[in-house]
This record gives sequence, C-alpha cells and structure tokens, in this order.
Amino acid sequence: MRLVLNGRRVTLAAHPLKRLLDVLREDCALTGTKEGCGEGECGACTVLVDGTPVNSCLVPVAHVEGARVTTIEGLGGRHPLQRAFVAHGGAQCGICTPGMIMAAVALGRKPTLDEIRVGLAGNLCRCTGYAAIYRSVQKA
Repeated sequence: MRLVLNGRRVTLAAHPLKRLLDVLREDCALTGTKEGCGEGECGACTVLVDGTPVNSCLVPVAHVEGARVTTIEGLGGRHPLQRAFVAHGGAQCGICTPGMIMAAVALGRKPTLDEIRVGLAGNLCRCTGYAAIYRSVQKA
C-alpha cells in the first residue's frame, strides 16, 4: 500500500483492514496520534486525509491508499497552532491536543469563533475546558 505520510512517499505492508490509527502508532512509530475512545466519539485520533480531518480509529488503512495523510508529527513542532496551544493554555493532559490541533489546521487561517466551535465539535476535552482551546486557535 502506497501513500504520502507527512509529506513523504511511503509503502506499508499492513493488513488492509487494520485501523489507520494502529498503523500510524505501531507500524510507523508515530505515537502523537492518540487513541481516546476507539469508537470515533472523542476526536483524539484525528489526522488529516487529503486535508480533511478524520478519526483514524474508524478508517481501515486500505482507505488511504494513494492519499496524503498528515499527523501531528507532520506539523514538525513549529506550526503556529502548536505554539499557540502552549502559549495560551490550550493543552493540559495532552490526550486531546493532537486531535484538536489537527482539526483546527483544517479550519484554515483566521476562522471565526463559530467556525472553531463547529470545526472542533467532534473533539472532546476532559481537562482544560474549551475557552482556552478556542482562544489558542484564535491566537494562532
């Protein structure tokens, strides 16, 4: 199976029905993508597939054949959203943070508060509270 992972062409030898989340974490050693619920309810495992946020716990790896997959590692630690989450208190325990950031990346530049609320609606935080997360996205 071939795809572009974090900007690099890769070939994976994974069972086609293995979850994308597990392939990323186990086969590719990209552990920034977290498993929260394993049922597509929390958004902790959000990655971008061709620029669209998806819950990687619900996607069989066969579905990303030929696609561009971007994980939190693909942002390189220098993305404005990553810096804003640190500077403005958008992260606490860290389980939801990669998924929140990846969902926020898909919002583009300068989203409104309403766009942020809708765009992050599928991502749950149990620690920080959403005000700090929304503020972080706005400041980025």
